[in-house]
Amino acid sequence: METAQELSFDEMGAILDSIDIPACPAVLTQVMTEAQRDDPDIKVLSRIISSDVGMSAYAIKLANSALFRGSGPVSSVAQAVSRLGIRNILCTVVAVSLRNNVIPGIPADVLERFWDLAGAQALAASLIARKVRGVAPDVAYTYALFHHAAIPILMRRFPDYSKQMEGISEDARVDQEERLYSCNHAVVGALLARNWGLSPVIINCNRHHHDGSRYAAKKSCLTGEEQALVAIVHIAESAVEREGAVNWEPAKEAIAYLGLDDDDLADIVEALSCCRN
Repeated sequence: METAQELSFDEMGAILDSIDIPACPAVLTQVMTEAQRDDPDIKVLSRIISSDVGMSAYAIKLANSALFRGSGPVSSVAQAVSRLGIRNILCTVVAVSLRNNVIPGIPADVLERFWDLAGAQALAASLIARKVRGVAPDVAYTYALFHHAAIPILMRRFPDYSKQMEGISEDARVDQEERLYSCNHAVVGALLARNWGLSPVIINCNRHHHDGSRYAAKKSCLTGEEQALVAIVHIAESAVEREGAVNWEPAKEAIAYLGLDDDDLADIVEALSCCRN
């Protein structure tokens, strides 16, 4: 396997010169700082999250969802933090921070639909990860949120972006972006993840998730864990129903890579349906 390549300074500089990469929100920085301590303080995390109304509501909603539902309903941030745990709280903060990142010039309803789809894909990714050894569901959730997070940034920077991408397949999108704009959402997404202090695994997955050799053991710039994460999110994209039907065909390479069978895929659809209800 080739060594995973870091973004070059020239590459980063060229992108940063032309595209406004959002800075990491203060509340996310505060939560990550506390969560990474040897002995994180639940009270401190609860206080930070309580300072943001949207984050508080999302944490409580997630703690009461089918994924984490316990013996009784959660009604406070402190209870939600306790039930979700540190790793899932980080997912919550990242998800809300992305959704709250208002991008001027893009209609609110367009952004809402975009993040609703990203949230559904992230939920599916976390469920799929539970069937894959060595991949943490919270990491799969966070990566799924970020793997296309740069698209709204490119929509803002290039007014014709949406029109130019109409009818373009996911893997062809990068070539089209490079041809028209001399950058692509994979690189910008990696820079966004880096700016927000996310793990090297998520940064590298963003950077290389459209590489043609992503599942080739000897050619990929991804580690085994990263290849599995990319495969999980490809499958999650197919698992999210579109027009009432799940289409596994675009994810067949990823399904084969992870060795999932028809029963596994049926379980994923059923679990996703239960979590939505």
